[in-house]
Amino acid sequence: MSRAAFAQEKLGIVKHNHLALQVADLPASTKFYSEILGLERLEVPDNLKAIRSWFKIGPDQQIHLLAGRTVPVNNDRNGSHFAVFVESMDQAEAFLKSKGLAYHAQVRFDGVKQIYLPDPDGYLVELNEWKDPAKK
Repeated sequence: MSRAAFAQEKLGIVKHNHLALQVADLPASTKFYSEILGLERLEVPDNLKAIRSWFKIGPDQQIHLLAGRTVPVNNDRNGSHFAVFVESMDQAEAFLKSKGLAYHAQVRFDGVKQIYLPDPDGYLVELNEWKDPAKK
């Protein structure tokens, strides 16, 4: 198969853009993503401000919260979740304890500590400690 023919047989995705989550209480979820997760809020177009909150999660990567959830999220840590890196697991766990937030901590099969934290709707956020590959 020629290179040109192969190129036509795939989408050509180059990177992640955003994750959209439908939420029941936009102000409560906005507060969680900004104050607990510490994500930077992004400007939303005026015509969407009442029904959307956008956050920067990395270079050119975002989380979009969309108002309108009417059914509960049915989630557990073995199901749907998204994962982010934190600077320090000890610091993250101390912060969660200081806020009185429920979470689940575990050690993965390879010895990596993980924390699973539910947002106000029950979406799970997995926290992992960032290890800079350049500092090996």
